[in-house]
Amino acid sequence: MHFRLRPLLLILLLPFAGCAALVQRAADGLGAGLTQGVSNHDDIDTVADGLPAYLLLLDGLIEGDPQNPALLLSAARLYGTYAGGFVADAERAKRLSDRSFDYARRGICARDAAFCKQFDSNDFDAFNAFVAAHVGPKDVDATYTLASSWVGWLRADSADWNRVADLPRIETLLNRVHQLAPAHDHGNVLAYLGVLDCLRPQSLGGNPERGQQRMQAAAAVDAGRNLLPKVLDAEYCQRLLFDQAAHDRLLAEVQAADANIRGLTLSNTIAKRRAAELVVSGKDYF
Repeated sequence: MHFRLRPLLLILLLPFAGCAALVQRAADGLGAGLTQGVSNHDDIDTVADGLPAYLLLLDGLIEGDPQNPALLLSAARLYGTYAGGFVADAERAKRLSDRSFDYARRGICARDAAFCKQFDSNDFDAFNAFVAAHVGPKDVDATYTLASSWVGWLRADSADWNRVADLPRIETLLNRVHQLAPAHDHGNVLAYLGVLDCLRPQSLGGNPERGQQRMQAAAAVDAGRNLLPKVLDAEYCQRLLFDQAAHDRLLAEVQAADANIRGLTLSNTIAKRRAAELVVSGKDYF
């Protein structure tokens, strides 16, 4: 009797399993759709006011499905966008960047157990060798999400030397992404590498000249339509090199450019706003 009931129970449970799969696909699509929709928006204030509700929604979806890599990585990207583009308060930006990086790590761990183990390793050479051998074309987007969230986490408190100590690992990930897909994210992978070069002066291990070259190469990927590399170049490299002429020229080019490029509209709009802020602060800096 007991064994006869089992096939019936399996048949009865099939629709519920199908519903669960549908819910998961819908949740995955929501995260991806939100990321795309936000990237194409041209009103900063609307995104700034509305994005926290979607962040909380993603938090809730993750609570219900904590091992879903697509949701975790989508949340990492959106939290990173919000912390880096909309939050002026340093402590709050740090908290949100921490959450972005935490989601990125959890997303990688849910997606790839072997990669997850590398976070606990103190052997940098082994980490380099693993990334070179293990990260392939199918891993580019997830690896880039991890690396860019890691950059945001570092930028949120670059005076913390415990964070700065992670810089070589971030560079390893970004260099691998660049090797596999040089034009990924409209060239921003090179821009992030440029930021890392310019976070420190040469006397402390930085390489601002190389950072400047990487920023220029990043801007060239989309024929100048991606405005972020020029703003980052001005803020991190030209200020470190104390080159006011280059600083002012780059910001003027950003301010004169059209922000409305599909896939880049929000990023460009944020870049133009940041350029205006840097023009003002540059008068006291130089």
